[in-house]
Amino acid sequence: MQIKPLSDHILIEPIKEEEKTKTGIILPETAEKEKPEQGQVVAVGEKCKEVKPGDKVIFRKYDPDPIKVEDKEYLIAKEEQILAILQ
Repeated sequence: MQIKPLSDHILIEPIKEEEKTKTGIILPETAEKEKPEQGQVVAVGEKCKEVKPGDKVIFRKYDPDPIKVEDKEYLIAKEEQILAILQ
């Protein structure tokens, strides 16, 4: 099944954060993680100007809406919710 975002919406595949610090300490799921999240853009709506499929982006943790399609988790966000594109 393909998902085509409408208008200025973006479909993002989240990139899982490491659960371990550089020193080897394992972080529990309940640890306060308020830093921005990262993801790979899968598809964009026709009104998106800056972001394109394949871009790696940074966004706030609670801005995008989570969806699940065929047992795979994605996020849908508006283009304005993207903080930066990693190059």
